[in-house]
Amino acid sequence: MSEPGVDPTRRAVLAAGAGLAAAGAFAGRAAAQGDPELARVQGARRILIRGGVVLTLDRAIGDFAKADVLVEDGRIAAVRPDIAAGDAAVVDAANRIVMPGFVDTHHHFYQGILRNILPNGLLNPDYSRDISNALTAPYQPADTYAGTLVSALGMIDMGTTAALDTSQVNHTPEHSDAGVRALQDSGLRVVYAYSRGAGPKAQYPQDLVRLRKAYFNSENQLLTLALAGNLNAGQFRFARDHGVRMVAHGVNDRTEKTLFELGGAKLLRPGDEYIHCTHLSGDAWRLLKDTGGEVSLAVPIEMAMGHGMPPIQEALDHGIRPSLSSDVDVTMAQDPFTVMRACFTLQRLNLLQRARRGEQKLPPLLTTREVLEFATVDGARCLGLERKIGTLTPGKEADIVLLAFDRLNVWPLNNVPGTVVNLMNPMNVDAVFIAGKVKKWRGGLVGVDVARVLRLVEEARDGVIRRAGFKTALFA
Repeated sequence: MSEPGVDPTRRAVLAAGAGLAAAGAFAGRAAAQGDPELARVQGARRILIRGGVVLTLDRAIGDFAKADVLVEDGRIAAVRPDIAAGDAAVVDAANRIVMPGFVDTHHHFYQGILRNILPNGLLNPDYSRDISNALTAPYQPADTYAGTLVSALGMIDMGTTAALDTSQVNHTPEHSDAGVRALQDSGLRVVYAYSRGAGPKAQYPQDLVRLRKAYFNSENQLLTLALAGNLNAGQFRFARDHGVRMVAHGVNDRTEKTLFELGGAKLLRPGDEYIHCTHLSGDAWRLLKDTGGEVSLAVPIEMAMGHGMPPIQEALDHGIRPSLSSDVDVTMAQDPFTVMRACFTLQRLNLLQRARRGEQKLPPLLTTREVLEFATVDGARCLGLERKIGTLTPGKEADIVLLAFDRLNVWPLNNVPGTVVNLMNPMNVDAVFIAGKVKKWRGGLVGVDVARVLRLVEEARDGVIRRAGFKTALFA
């Protein structure tokens, strides 16, 4: 730990932002400085990703055992074999799976400084007592910046190119500014779901108006705005009045009466996002489907922390393709591979157990391709970004990951979706592009002073723990 009592200041936030403006990944090492291939790619208007195993996830285009992806001005221009390079900077994608970046539809970014501080905790009473209250209350704006930054950079490092930040630390407008600034500095594509804070200076939800004017006045940027809250009529009306999507926590069997009330008041809109959705009735699922709702399932967290049985099959049974999310890394890993495998194995376990009990006419078992779609295509739709990202489709923005399969943990390559979902982990993420900009290169970050980020995060962690009077247990 760093020396107790050292609190990051607002000046530290601004200084860190200036030093990390070109941030693109978070890892133990940086991309090699002076790499001529990287320099060409960074400076190029046209980039040709050549000779990869291309998994477009666009069913109209299909997939390719060997093909090229041409990027022009940050957008995908073509996907096919043997594209003429011309003046494009060439990226050698041999022994790489080239696919859309992963999409995480629900994560509490500010908690990055508290990673795994609650390894064995339950939602109630542990998370509510220790995280939502004791450790969140003493956050200063600089702590919000540090936690948000390290979460965003960690996502890029692990192949996630778009995510939703359920911020929940907006104690003051300065806290909100710090969180948005960290997202800008990270280079991640994010839906900032403006959420509640605590204390007398909190201005939720009305500060959304200022935030929109200050940070979200263009659709041609990586950050977009939503409102996050509970199943609360006032919050939903505020979202409707200001033309933003609603992201709803606390959606389960205990709150579905309120869900029906909101439906009856015509406050539910297509594109609203509902998180967890555990143990809902069939009528509640039909209401979500009929009103165009999107669903985010945080399968590992829901299993580990007591939210309830992840409703993978219930969503599918009612014609809803769920998206996937990591939720909180105070307890569980935020990487997409962990989340995908949990979804794949749990759905199959439940159906196979039903078959063992003699049930007939069961739904089909999930395939790895379907789970991969949950983590990309369906995630993009859940965030309202399906026109921009989610598939390698010409015209979409170039959010692309290159996954190395010439590694001892996955070689030889026999099935592409299966290798990604069932075998890979973050060590296989070789390169990351967001809107055509290289954020990770040959396994290392681009443009980040890692040591500086580590110090910033450690100091923020120490300050929050000290001010909260929280007792940590390194080996518990």
